[in-house]
Amino acid sequence: MKTTRLYHYRGLLILFFCVSFAGCANNKGRSLKIFRYNEYAGIASLDPAFAKNQSTMWPAHQLFNTLVEIDDSLNIKPSLATHWEISDDKQTYTFYLRNDVFFHDDPVFPNARGRKMTAADVVFSLNRIIDPRVASPGAWIFNEKVDSREPFTALSDTVFRLKLQRPYQPILGILSMQYCSVVAREAVQKFGVDFRSHPVGTGPFQFVAWEEGQGLVFKKNPHYFERDSAGNRLPYIDGIKVSFKDSRATEFLLLRQGNLDFINELDPSFKDEVLTKRGTLKKEWEGKLLLKTEPYLNIEYLGILMDTANEIVRHSPLRLKKVRQAINYGFDRRKMILYLRNSLGTPAESGFVPKGLPSFNDSLVKGYHYDPAKALALLGEAGFPNGKGLPVIKLLTISIYADFANFIAKQLEETGMKIQVEVVQKALLFEMTANSRAAFFRGGWIADYPDAENYLSVFYSKNPAPPNYTRYRNKEFDAIFEAAIRETNDSLRYVLYRKADQVAINDAPVVPLWYDKVIQLVQPNIKGYQPNALNLLELRRVRIE
Repeated sequence: MKTTRLYHYRGLLILFFCVSFAGCANNKGRSLKIFRYNEYAGIASLDPAFAKNQSTMWPAHQLFNTLVEIDDSLNIKPSLATHWEISDDKQTYTFYLRNDVFFHDDPVFPNARGRKMTAADVVFSLNRIIDPRVASPGAWIFNEKVDSREPFTALSDTVFRLKLQRPYQPILGILSMQYCSVVAREAVQKFGVDFRSHPVGTGPFQFVAWEEGQGLVFKKNPHYFERDSAGNRLPYIDGIKVSFKDSRATEFLLLRQGNLDFINELDPSFKDEVLTKRGTLKKEWEGKLLLKTEPYLNIEYLGILMDTANEIVRHSPLRLKKVRQAINYGFDRRKMILYLRNSLGTPAESGFVPKGLPSFNDSLVKGYHYDPAKALALLGEAGFPNGKGLPVIKLLTISIYADFANFIAKQLEETGMKIQVEVVQKALLFEMTANSRAAFFRGGWIADYPDAENYLSVFYSKNPAPPNYTRYRNKEFDAIFEAAIRETNDSLRYVLYRKADQVAINDAPVVPLWYDKVIQLVQPNIKGYQPNALNLLELRRVRIE
């Protein structure tokens, strides 16, 4: 066994050994209540400045807090801030902070006692995101939004000020992102890049140990500031144990054996064993597991690289809008969702902005539906009648989406389009899309905050990748998008969002597949757990019986 960094808090070794070995694998009949889940994709960092995907967002959400957060109804609510004021010109936000928040106990502090969090910590944390030396993938969230000279200021220990370049209505949503977590300056300065494996925050759980590829352990923060309505300090459970089995089949087996408390998403290999085609739990599983579903602010899509200056685009048929539109018309999303998703999800026949957001309106934003005759006509207009002369188009995907890619490829063959599906590792696909080396690729966009701006930023030409993986550039889109984020009236802003969405979807830099649902299987003894539309793992109020 590799040496594991352990920090000598009282009782910490006991917790680590208890949750790390098989003798304590089952929650039933033991004193410590440990929530166990598996992260098959692995975790790259525990530094929230690098919380760019779900696998890193989940632990960041346990270890850190942000000024504001999103409630179950997708509204902004206080977290580290108790309240805030917005100036008349909508460019200055003043946040009033709680005075009872302490960082986790850690040796970086005198006597290893966590000190009180102040507004200066907020300034330090947000400046890290835009510091080029840190190279946070979240730097784009403040790109051309915050004041260039004095974006973040501590007016006192409990008052923080944020200044914008111009009105930007979604800024509160931005501040709820894990990127904007407040970190301990002392730990960052001491550990540098190794802060990724020695995180110190203010969250409900605190770091214990991480043996990469083997296990990750958090314990309850005994000084956490939040309490329930009866005055009991949160969280209720004693800790969290994360395993890193890279096989979804193994993950499911561990759940069946009672060695995991829940799993997120269902692998196609066992989906039909558990679910009916109507998306309900099969009778033989009732009472053994609980099925939890929730509309999910996530869209699954295929992306198409649009940068015609790029060599791989210059000679590709995908540079032609009519070919891209033909792909969108050439396969049956409804059949795909029925047979490959067991009806869990909504076929994406509107725009890129998914169902569940207040601006969503599929009667006003018109996308694509299955129409093979239309696909054939568009190919003919593009100079490829019945697909004649159309070269093979390579589609890059990852293994868990291979069935969907093959389904689409088979249906597109009927219109004369030859699609070669190539399965690659997730890390490689991310590297290729980030560096414009993938012409046609599987993608997904999970909302960081519940505003359509988060999705439409994917097409804004001034954004890098992420989020603009397709390198889409359209002056009309940019003008509408910029007007929308300046608009303070919600109804008018939603109209502009829909216009921008329609412009982008007409150009077809993406092939929307489905608007998602959270799908989770949970052990019956886990109480108070409920998934949410952002699919953030929320454990503050969970109990284990």
